[in-house]
Amino acid sequence: MRSFFKGMGVGFKGMSVGLFVSLLSCLQANANGFATLSGHGGPIMGLAYSATGARALSGSFDYSVGYWPDISDETSKPIWLEGHKAAVNSVAFWGKIGAVSGGDDFALIIWDLATATALHRLEGHKGKVLSVKVSKNQKLIASAGWDGRAGLWDAQTGKHLRWFEGHKSSLNDVAFSDDAAILYTASHDGTVRSWDVATGAQRRIETRHGFGVNRLIINDAQGWLVYGALDGGTRVIDIKTGTVLADITLDRKPILSLALNNDASRLAVGDGNGYIMVLDTADWTVARDFRAVKAGPVWALAYANDGRLLSGGLDETIAIWPLDGRIAAQGPDKQPFHRPPAEMENGERQFVRKCSICHNLGSAPDRRAGPPLGTVFGRRAGTAKGYSYSSALTSSNVVWNEETIMELFRIGPDALTPGSKMPMQQIAKEQDRRDLVNYLKRVTRAHDTR
Repeated sequence: MRSFFKGMGVGFKGMSVGLFVSLLSCLQANANGFATLSGHGGPIMGLAYSATGARALSGSFDYSVGYWPDISDETSKPIWLEGHKAAVNSVAFWGKIGAVSGGDDFALIIWDLATATALHRLEGHKGKVLSVKVSKNQKLIASAGWDGRAGLWDAQTGKHLRWFEGHKSSLNDVAFSDDAAILYTASHDGTVRSWDVATGAQRRIETRHGFGVNRLIINDAQGWLVYGALDGGTRVIDIKTGTVLADITLDRKPILSLALNNDASRLAVGDGNGYIMVLDTADWTVARDFRAVKAGPVWALAYANDGRLLSGGLDETIAIWPLDGRIAAQGPDKQPFHRPPAEMENGERQFVRKCSICHNLGSAPDRRAGPPLGTVFGRRAGTAKGYSYSSALTSSNVVWNEETIMELFRIGPDALTPGSKMPMQQIAKEQDRRDLVNYLKRVTRAHDTR
């Protein structure tokens, strides 16, 4: 029995006999009711579901926020909210007509969903914004930044109110208490801390973990907080006493996403190996455990009002899981984006690893973060139509050819095109760079009619 569960990737720390019995009921999958939402041009990084209606939000690596007015209609299309200058990591609803998002461009944006326009751009972080949360009274917005600070903002005006500083490393998540008097923060320094919202003073360190803490949920009504960490640990802490109520540590790591359903009876946990585990919060046993994607992480989770679970990861689609029955649903068994690496030539492998999330190999623009590469050779940087470029790129004199592409991946975009939005990418070996260039030349030749 022990070796059997180890083969499933399940660890034993803190597990009870009841947990094993629950796991046994999850060995089969039923695809009935499984659905997807499509439209993004990159991995799904953040998800949120509205307290009213069937509305959802999605944030993606393609720099866009998707607003889905009615996910009960699988044919409905999203309304795109454009304004971020880099990947969107976190989204949240604000009141009945608004939304908030945070991204790799160090900024938050408050949106008017009725007009699909940005009301306020909130700046001040000096690192990526990994999480945004709206207080229950809808008056405050909190943000977690890789600059090691949490920010507090007025939701109506966008005015910055204060910073919460004291962590020794980057922040990954924030959460309000129900009365918005306390802010909780989770950090890569391995601590969860609480702060007085009115003054900005640290109240205490709620818990210390041996590894970085990625995600955090507060349940004031039941008096606990739950967090997910880099080492695969999901722990439940009594808010008043600091006692560990449950420790569900799996071999799968890291924990990347958490979601609590409406009545707080189910907690969904997404990890870096593509699995979703659903915990019964009454006794913290595993009610469901299934692989959501064949490869890659589960970066985002959100529960719908009807009990269905939304998930997002490397795939460009949002999965909707019908988890109202005893058996978890199973989505399509596919490899995101590409064929198995062993079947590829080296140049294609380099493209998939370094370029495919942002670029396609055709000539027509799509929703990816970067322009198509079908006509890249001989094209001046920042001139392909259909994309918003930084001034650093449009003002550069770089023309893409064998030499400049080789140099781009030798020294990195921050050196070749300093100040541009291109993410940091380097390829250490010269032969790997040469194989990539040769692959690009061959596969894009058919698209270049200039």
